[in-house]
Amino acid sequence: MSLLSVPKSLLLGSPLSVSILNQIRKKRRPFCSNMSSGSSQPLTHSLTLPTQLDQPIQIIAAPGVSDSQFRTAIESSLFKQWLKNLESQNGILATGSFLLKQVLVQGVDMFGQRMGFLKFKADIFNKETGVKIPGVVFARGPAVTVLILLDSEGETYAVLTEQVRVPTGRLVLELPAGMLDADKGDLVGTAVREVEEETGIHLTLGDMVDLTAFLDPSTGGRVFPSPISVNVDNHYAMTGQAQGGCDEEISVFLYRGCVGKEIITQLQGKETGLREAGELIKVHVVPYKKLWRITADAKVLMAIALYEMAKGNGLLPLKT
Repeated sequence: MSLLSVPKSLLLGSPLSVSILNQIRKKRRPFCSNMSSGSSQPLTHSLTLPTQLDQPIQIIAAPGVSDSQFRTAIESSLFKQWLKNLESQNGILATGSFLLKQVLVQGVDMFGQRMGFLKFKADIFNKETGVKIPGVVFARGPAVTVLILLDSEGETYAVLTEQVRVPTGRLVLELPAGMLDADKGDLVGTAVREVEEETGIHLTLGDMVDLTAFLDPSTGGRVFPSPISVNVDNHYAMTGQAQGGCDEEISVFLYRGCVGKEIITQLQGKETGLREAGELIKVHVVPYKKLWRITADAKVLMAIALYEMAKGNGLLPLKT
């Protein structure tokens, strides 16, 4: 039996320069902006958000950030989504208690023609106390990961990938995962594609169960693995505040199927990945009962917790 034909087991259940009064009379826009640059002055950009129409926000390019990088940054889906989150129902600016004054764009990394990573510093203040809320942002956008469970001869196995993760300085065992193209937002399609690229297993949309969809709607149905990072500055260390963190939010999917033992054997140690993209991946198949101890990958631990809680609360199909 080929894994490419594993039967389904689950279903996915202009610039503007007008008075504040005129701004209010007009239909609200996500933001209004002005841009300027000079040979001896930093690149700047101003924008106005609906929640603070009378207080425009200054966007400034740090030394070393080129004009094209600056424009790419402020026009990117990563930055626009961050602004949108600020004004969402649970957003920092939604209650009117906080004020965003300035954003310093510090770095831009491109993946070919696409924005990869964006680093910036946001100056947000508590209106009542005047205290600035620390906010260095490493923006990389949404991602997806898949917990693949295969039943074979009375044992349940989990499929992991071994990958070179330079930030950790280690080879890491982890769930198949990938960054989402925020402009398209195809969560399930990205999950299916990443599984095939990293493991060789071909899944269809109907094979997938979104475990994060079971979370309370107030969460947005995604998990934030690293929204904070500790600041070594004594003041913030003592107060317990953090300097910043990553905006990444992950959707966790489940696939579960039945296969013959030969499929488990074929998968074990299989080398995959897009070599031209620098992906050197080796597949590992491990007993599910040992999964929680075999890797420090946060995606694995999140997936186990979501899966077990969803199963225990009767939220999954009976076959799961």
